[in-house]
Amino acid sequence: MFCTLHQLFREWPTWLLLLASYGLWGLSLQANDGLWLGLGILGIAIAVTLHSSLCHEALHGHPTPSAILNGILVFPQLGLSVPYVRFKDTHLAHHQDEHLTDPYDDPESNFYDPAVWHRLAPSLQGILRINNTLLGRMVIGPLLGHLSFYRGDLRLLAQGDRRIWLSYGVHAVSITVVIWVINGIAQMPVWALILGTYAGHSILKIRTFLEHRAHAKARARTVIIEDRGPLALLFLNNNLHVVHHMHPQIAWYNLWQMYQSRRAHYHGRNEAYVYRNYAEIFRDYFLTAKDPVPHPLREGVPSAGSNALSDPLDRPYAMARHQAECPLARDAAHLE
Repeated sequence: MFCTLHQLFREWPTWLLLLASYGLWGLSLQANDGLWLGLGILGIAIAVTLHSSLCHEALHGHPTPSAILNGILVFPQLGLSVPYVRFKDTHLAHHQDEHLTDPYDDPESNFYDPAVWHRLAPSLQGILRINNTLLGRMVIGPLLGHLSFYRGDLRLLAQGDRRIWLSYGVHAVSITVVIWVINGIAQMPVWALILGTYAGHSILKIRTFLEHRAHAKARARTVIIEDRGPLALLFLNNNLHVVHHMHPQIAWYNLWQMYQSRRAHYHGRNEAYVYRNYAEIFRDYFLTAKDPVPHPLREGVPSAGSNALSDPLDRPYAMARHQAECPLARDAAHLE
């Protein structure tokens, strides 16, 4: 009990931001006119972004040692659209670093199998190329990501996956609570709430835009962005992403100290995949794609009779099928 109380006290920055996210969201809901409405939309976007980052902290064991209590603390899903249990399951699968960026085995990969890519209609290829610019990722990225997420989950739901059914059942209760609160205190129009929520998901896409690159060595796939501005706070220092992947149990407020104490080590670890700040990323990639859509380290144009899926929006279902039918052979020498 002493250790638990000590951790609860030590985690005061996380408790403070939890209160701030809910407080800002509730306050913003009451904006209904003129300049105040614009500020309310911005407040909703910030609250949704911060709450999502806190969900990430919760699944990694903060602010309490109890997974159940952490889940309760972030239970009202301000972002509305992603079940916390599904986010937890897919994100923990993403932390298998040897799978990072793999189109099938990494749930958070933005790459596609070249065999799938070459079968797509030119119009869809164009949309996915736009999505690989930072502007595209912010504008259409949330929509494409949610379409992929839901279509894959619908396939798995139809197959009777009990874990996913449970996830959406819990999420339905969460959304019911959120809508009840909205009906009770909201003064802003529905369109403004939707816009602010979507903007929150857009801000999150800035964080995930180049978190991982295709690289033969697993340890070199994860970025460091040495930013200490407002975005770093909203992302809870997850811009120091290689530090987080190496030490996922470390609380967000300790990441900077850990990084500064061994800065050269982390730069060597990820082979200098480093940016100074988010301004540099906006400058270089706002209108320019950083990466190709087809994974550059996977070979292959589909041959006649290939069973590769033709629809990239079926990614979660494709992952499950791929893992069951044709596990990817890997070179252990690359998994350093």
